[in-house]
Amino acid sequence: MELNANLVKDLREKTGAGIMDCKRALAETGGNLEKAVVWLREKGIAAAAGRAGRVASEGSVGSYIHAGGKIGVLIEVNCETDFCAKSEAFLALVKNLAMQVAASPSTRCVRREELPAAVIEQERQIYASQAEGKPAVVVTKIVDGKIEKFYKEACLLEQAYVRDPNKTVNDLLGEAAIQMREKIDVRRFVRYQLGEALDAEATTAVA
Repeated sequence: MELNANLVKDLREKTGAGIMDCKRALAETGGNLEKAVVWLREKGIAAAAGRAGRVASEGSVGSYIHAGGKIGVLIEVNCETDFCAKSEAFLALVKNLAMQVAASPSTRCVRREELPAAVIEQERQIYASQAEGKPAVVVTKIVDGKIEKFYKEACLLEQAYVRDPNKTVNDLLGEAAIQMREKIDVRRFVRYQLGEALDAEATTAVA
């Protein structure tokens, strides 16, 4: 059955489950939101939602070096207990997340709320300019669509997971939270690329 995107979004907000799990739940329950919530809970998939309000103050800072030392990433991933932070599963997750950032040069932040309003407005103006000449309603749809695509490229949690493009990084965290029975959260990261911005610096120096 064809699923309404808003219905999938509502189910995700209610349960904290991943996109693919929400789609499956809705398909199994004929598109009934409340039955889908129950289905997810019965499967244990929605268990992580109850942990959203918990404090994740433990964790680990992981690193990943790629392309013969030309790309490096540091990332902080949080969990609730020191026991979890030292587990093989958690450390593997941290490494996979660092690899995700290394593989995605367009990554700017962890979540969309961290993007400055000025950046979003600039993107909107660019997309609107590209659609110039079309009816206003069409321009709005085009701009909104491209902004959503921008979020999926710039925000770590919304990116397709490089090792399984059928799920997002946020889905990966949700699965990890269920497996480890703790709240898992990415706090911050930094990505270094050898020679990055050197051309701009050289131009500034000449000027």
